[in-house]
Amino acid sequence: MAFSVLLTDDAAGDLEDLFDYIERHDVQGKAEYVLEMIEKIFNGLAENPHRGVYPKELLALGLREYREVFFKPYRIIYRIMENNVYVFLIVDGRRDMQKLLQRRLLQA
Repeated sequence: MAFSVLLTDDAAGDLEDLFDYIERHDVQGKAEYVLEMIEKIFNGLAENPHRGVYPKELLALGLREYREVFFKPYRIIYRIMENNVYVFLIVDGRRDMQKLLQRRLLQA
């Protein structure tokens, strides 16, 4: 059974910001390539959402509601609820993830 992959408003904003940043600062076509790869990840999550690992920052707090997959250096953090996969973050993993996760997931 395929799951529906849904982006939260924050994740949609992350994806748009990421695309715009790459388009401005990298070689032509790179932003489209990254978007295609992330879309492939979404397709994979629709088929097998349990393949992701628990984010280490949340696991250290005993939280196992969220999972993540990687398209280095990007981290895609999501949660499985019923037959849906909700994507909460699409971020560069080199950022301060502890603060970002606390602000975006734990205080929501």
